[in-house]
This record gives sequence, C-alpha cells and structure tokens, in this order.
Amino acid sequence: MKRYKVQDLTSLEREMRAVARGERSAPADAAKPSFNSVEALVRLLTPENRQLLALIRDRKPRSVAELVQMTGRAQPNLTRTLAKLEAAGFIRTKAVGRRKTPSVAIKKIVIVIDPYSGRDRIRVA
Repeated sequence: MKRYKVQDLTSLEREMRAVARGERSAPADAAKPSFNSVEALVRLLTPENRQLLALIRDRKPRSVAELVQMTGRAQPNLTRTLAKLEAAGFIRTKAVGRRKTPSVAIKKIVIVIDPYSGRDRIRVA
C-alpha cells in the first residue's frame, strides 16, 4: 500500500522554502501526491467522482471522448475532473495516438484519523 502525505499548507510552505534555501534536502515523498487534509480527499471523492472511477474500472473506455458519451457529462468538465483524479494518483491516462485513455490506478483507500492530533494518514492500494 502507498502512503499519501497529509500536510497542512503552512507546513508544506515552510518545507518548500527550506528546500529552496538549501537548508534541507527535499523529502523522499516530495513528488508523490499529498492532501492538505482528509477533508480535501473526501471533497475529491464525491458520489459523482466515485461513480466515474467505477465506470472507468468496469467499462474501460478507450478515450475521453468515449467516456463523455458514457457519462453524458460535458467534455471540459470531465477533462477537469480527470486531471484532478490523475493529480491525486487515482487514475492514469495513457496517450494512444491523439487519444487519451483513462484507467484506474487504485483499488482501495484507507484513511486513518488520529482524533487527538493532525497526524492523519492515507494509504492507497
């Protein structure tokens, strides 16, 4: 299972400035997706987006245009949503000629909430 970082924006900015000043090296997980809170992850996983993920997993569309037809959503809206899901690491897109083919990249998300501090964790399988 992959671990995603949950880090508030203030501490992320401090970390990035320290790296830019050369005071410390970049963390090993710097290039991995992160969320500033568990709430941000939950906002991304709306019922519509979960349905979209299931559709991509089950019907395996060959292009974004085909996915537009399957969902009935407007292409610009769907493209923005796919970009957000890809940035979060939930889907991958593969260029096939001029088409982009979406596929799911995860099976399960486990959120561990520490009720006494901000040390929540997200694990993705």
